[in-house]
Amino acid sequence: MVKKVFIFLTIWTLLIGLLITVVKVKANDIPGRKIVVFRSGVLNEEAKDELIKRTGAIKLKNLDLIGAKAVWLPSKAAERALISHPAVLRLDDDVIVYALEQVLPWGISRIKANQAWNYTNGNGIKIGIIDTGIQLDHPDLISNIKGGYNAINPNKSPNDDNGHGTHVAGIVAALNNNIGVVGAAYQAHLYAIKVLNANGSGYLSDVIEGIEWAINHGMQVINLSLGTSNNVQSFHDAIISAKNAGIVIVAAAGNNGGEVLYPAKYPEAIAVSAIDSNNIIASWSNRGPEIDFAAPGVSIYSTYRKSKYKTLSGTSMAAPHVTGSVALLLSRVEKCDTNNDGKCSPDEVYSRLQNTAVDLGDSGFDNLYGWGLVDALAAVE
Repeated sequence: MVKKVFIFLTIWTLLIGLLITVVKVKANDIPGRKIVVFRSGVLNEEAKDELIKRTGAIKLKNLDLIGAKAVWLPSKAAERALISHPAVLRLDDDVIVYALEQVLPWGISRIKANQAWNYTNGNGIKIGIIDTGIQLDHPDLISNIKGGYNAINPNKSPNDDNGHGTHVAGIVAALNNNIGVVGAAYQAHLYAIKVLNANGSGYLSDVIEGIEWAINHGMQVINLSLGTSNNVQSFHDAIISAKNAGIVIVAAAGNNGGEVLYPAKYPEAIAVSAIDSNNIIASWSNRGPEIDFAAPGVSIYSTYRKSKYKTLSGTSMAAPHVTGSVALLLSRVEKCDTNNDGKCSPDEVYSRLQNTAVDLGDSGFDNLYGWGLVDALAAVE
């Protein structure tokens, strides 16, 4: 009797052990998607399909570009059968790929543009980016680019061969499309007015021609993230003409820590200094009594040439924050049309921005921040 019990317990122990082994195998025998990469020239397509079928795998699609097939593997056994076959180079995981999430750059939130979107997104406002051009097919800009002009060579497109203009354009109006970044006025219309070359420099005559093109094509605001220390009357005349045409002119103050450069120094332009994320003026930001407003200009992430993104610093980055704010305001005419003529003049826009700016530095106006940090939300609400 004892012997029978011993034999029974032994058999039961073995069965339990086998059951545990089976459970372990089952637990690891997890199906999934794989990419089967075949050795070149070993099997034809029909033979590859037959091999996959023979192992119990299910073909999902051909990947002719890389000589592979996407498959569903029902078991580890099928995986082992495939990987051990001499015609198979390797099995890659068919991993999940995620869309890159859109980033809200700190500068856009600092001027409260994202909160201003509860009222407007700048839809249809015509903005001339007078710069190195814009990458015309950048996926984060393409839908908002409505035209442009190459003043350096009118026979060529205003495509950006430097990156500066594309970066500026993204701050103003990068698309709200779940990739990359989003601009202050993400449904405004961008116009690439190329006046600077691949080195980021150019002749004043080309800049003036670009301003003329902006006037003739109905721009409502122009961004000039460029400058010179030379006060040339022809430049001033062009700026005066743009303002007389009803265009709001936004210009970068300069980045050498000295006096404000032209055209920002001209009274017809809105001169913008650069602040960091602590609302402190950047050491290199130009300053003086001509400064009108401050805006984010340190470590600004935006669109760049070759469909990339880049972090740059400068008053060149501060100015487009103001330009985007102007576009938002121009689409809310009732907030700046003080004379009730159905539109907002450059002076009316300026007054609204002044009255709604966040005071920084010394109380009231000062030479570092002007009237303070532009507040897009306060301007449009």
